[in-house]
Order: sequence, then structure tokens, then C-alpha cells
Amino acid sequence: MGVIRKKTVTRGTEGGLKYICDVCSADITSTVRIRCADSICNDYDLCVPCFTSGETSRDHNPSTHSFSVIEQHSIPIYTRDWGADEELLLLEGAETYGLGSWADIADHIGGFRTKDEVRDHYIQTYIESSKFPLPERADSKDTALLEEVPREQFQANKKARIEEHKEAAKTAPPATPKQKPNSSVPACHEVQGYMPGRLEFETEFCNEAEEAVQHMVFDPGDGVNPRTNELEPEMELKMTVMNIYNSRLTSRAERKKIIFEHGLLEYRKNAALDKKRTKEERELINKAKPVARLMNHTDFEDLTKGLEYEHNLRQAISQMYHWRAMRISDLKGGEKYEQEKQARLSRPAPLNSFDRIAGVRASKPPAPIETPHATREFTALELPDRLKPQPPQPPKGPLTNGTTNAQKATYNVTPVSGTQPLKLTHENATDLHLLSKEEKELCAALRVMPKAYMAIKEGLLREAMKSGGSLKRKNAKEVCKVRLAQCEHSPILAN
Repeated sequence: MGVIRKKTVTRGTEGGLKYICDVCSADITSTVRIRCADSICNDYDLCVPCFTSGETSRDHNPSTHSFSVIEQHSIPIYTRDWGADEELLLLEGAETYGLGSWADIADHIGGFRTKDEVRDHYIQTYIESSKFPLPERADSKDTALLEEVPREQFQANKKARIEEHKEAAKTAPPATPKQKPNSSVPACHEVQGYMPGRLEFETEFCNEAEEAVQHMVFDPGDGVNPRTNELEPEMELKMTVMNIYNSRLTSRAERKKIIFEHGLLEYRKNAALDKKRTKEERELINKAKPVARLMNHTDFEDLTKGLEYEHNLRQAISQMYHWRAMRISDLKGGEKYEQEKQARLSRPAPLNSFDRIAGVRASKPPAPIETPHATREFTALELPDRLKPQPPQPPKGPLTNGTTNAQKATYNVTPVSGTQPLKLTHENATDLHLLSKEEKELCAALRVMPKAYMAIKEGLLREAMKSGGSLKRKNAKEVCKVRLAQCEHSPILAN
């Protein structure tokens, strides 16, 4: 075989077609070669020395087979820098690989032609020609370009261009390795088993669905009874199987739509986002994933963000309840408490004398409690404006019963003569935060603890509900068993 399609590893090198002698295997790409024209010898080439000495191989018979002399067509015919041999290789490569595969066509041409250079030459010479689809100099009698650039000068320019590219290739940095092609094979995607070229998976949903219909045959005119024009039972069975198969294909397409719409094929991106979430947040989102089949991607993202916000808010409220149980009244004290708590957890357990003698080391301290990163937003010292408590706004317009807005009547506590008011704080009264300002002043004046006051208040309210909302002092004395003088200072019995 006298033709070798030389495909190089990197683009833009001396690739292209390489012709060798079928007898001595000499390279005759750039010289005159003799080609056998007989139909028995297909692509049979000989060098000039082998032809003159009568050498032969395989089925070639030089005494009876006709031949043709092929010279090197390295002359310009359409442009100054492209020879006739390169024009032929360009058209042959376009026919073989298709227009648009400029990298493969450049490899087919060789001579350090790049894909951009081949594309630009084809567009300027053939597409933009006034004689489209023929070039401007398509006339065989037009020899003006050959007279302007003789064969010797053109070949010298071509040789100089190739040598220049060779020197540049020696000093050029190493080329980047060829990336894995985006072909339809299961191993070319970050999700194992997915074939992006075909938008399919190696194992589909209901992967055996095609087995029920692979041997099913529908011939024209079959299945209809010519006498009654009704479907035969066999055809009805085939149609039922086809309906089942179509329903499975529909379910398969719906699942693919969910995968593509929610970006589940971007495994690395989704894994990076999961690492930023806490364990509780990941479990919360995993529980919400079945709802994604009923929502688009934007709505599902809003839902998950809302669930994360609610979760973090509940965590912050639970933390504040814990701080209040520990008698912490401000955010600064809570932050200090958390720091000290982490420091206590990080300390190793104390060793007794027996452990020191045995050389037993302290066990590894427990891992710190994982606090959601968004929870700190609700427990920070400087809360955002949207999280600061807003003063209640009075309702505008008339109320439901037709009356106008009325301000709440204030109650002034009168001190009890002969008694010293009690100083109530969060340290000595744990339920002080449950009382209003007036109730705190009343408990301090009467020297009653908040817990006892809450019990008295609950008993009075229950008794008042039984009697239709009104309660006399005598009844209050019987219920709470307190002095009548103390009942006079109660805001509940003031009206």
C-alpha cells in the first residue's frame, strides 16, 4: 500500500498524507513517484530507482501494467501561499471529515497548517469568491499567479515556513495534555454511568422495558378482521403492551427532566455546597428532596432556604432559652458563656493518683457542639435592622365594635406604710421576666415574690371567670386568704 494517513498527536505539525515506495519503503512524499494504473494494483506507488530497475512486489507486473507519473504539485494556483497539492488535500479532507472539522482537515493537509489558517483560507478562497462555489482563479488558462510566483520561489518559501515552524516548536512550552472527549461513553462524566453525548444513563429507569417490545412486529393490514373490521385479540394484546411501554418511557423522561432541571449531574458543585452545611441542615434538605418532583428549581431553592432559616431561628431561640435558664440577661453575657463552655469542653478530664501511676492518658475531649453558622446572626451583639424588635403600631381606624382607639390606663402603685420595698432582680427572682412593669412595682411594694404573685393572680382570674368577670374583695380574701389591706393594692381589684 503506497499511502499512509499520518495522524499526529498534536495539532499543526507536518502530518497529512505520506507516500512510501511499496518495494523499498522509501519516503516519496516530496518527490516524483510512479503509480500503477492497473485495476489489480490499488494505490501501488514506486520510487524512480525501483521503477527504472524493474523491481516488483505482490501482484504488480511492470511489463504489462500501465503506469502514470505523478509530480509534486507544489505550485500556487489560487493564492500566493497555498500550493495545488494543499488545495487537493483541503478538498479531500473536507469530503472525508466534513466541513467544520478544521482540526482534522489541518492534520490531513500537514505542513504545519493550523485549523484557524485552514478555515480562513477556505472561507476567503471558496465561500467569499464572486464565482462561488469556484475560486476566483478557477480558469485553467489563468497563469498570472504562477508567473508572479515561480515554482522554485514558492517551494523555497514553503520550506522556509516549515523550518520556521519547526524552530518555534522546539522552543515552545510543552502542550497541555489532550482532554478527554465529550463522547457518549459512561466514563467521561463526573457522574458514573452518564453519557452526555446521548443524554442517557448506562442503566435507565425501567431498564428492561424494551425487552417486551423488541421482537414485536406490526405488518400492514394485520390485526383487523376483514369481516367484522374489529381488532383481533392478538393485536389488542400488542397495543396494551405498547401502552405499558410508552408509560414507562414517559416516567423515564420525567425523571430525566427532574435531574436536568435541578442540576443533579453537577456532583462536585453539589458536594461542595453540602460541605458548608451542618449535619442538621443536610438532614433537613434530604427530607425535602422528594418535594422537588412537584416544583421547579427556583421554587425548591426558595423552599430550602426558608427551611434553613426556620431551623436556624429555632436553634437561636433554643439557645436563648438556655441562656435565660442560666440567668443570662444580655447577648454579651451569652457570648461569654458560650466561649467559657467551649473552653470547659476542650479541657482534658482530671487524672487521679491511680491513673498517674498506671500512666493512663486522658481521653480525647469531646468535639465541640456544632452550631449552625446562620444561628450566630440571631445571637450577635449587633442585630441587623430587620431583626431588631419594632415598637407595636396601634391599629388605624375604628375597632371592631365601632369605638375609637383608646390608650391603656396606667396604674400607679402606692407604697405600703411601714414596709421597705423589696429589690427584685433576675438573680433572686427567676420569674421576674414574666411580669409587666406595674406588676414588678406592685410585687416590690408588697414584698411578694413573682412566683407567689403569679399563683395569686391565676386564682383570682379563675374565680372572676366563674362569677361572670366581676369579683368582690370578700371573695378575693376567701380565695387567696390574704389581708384585705393588701387586696386594695391589687391592680386586678382596682376597678
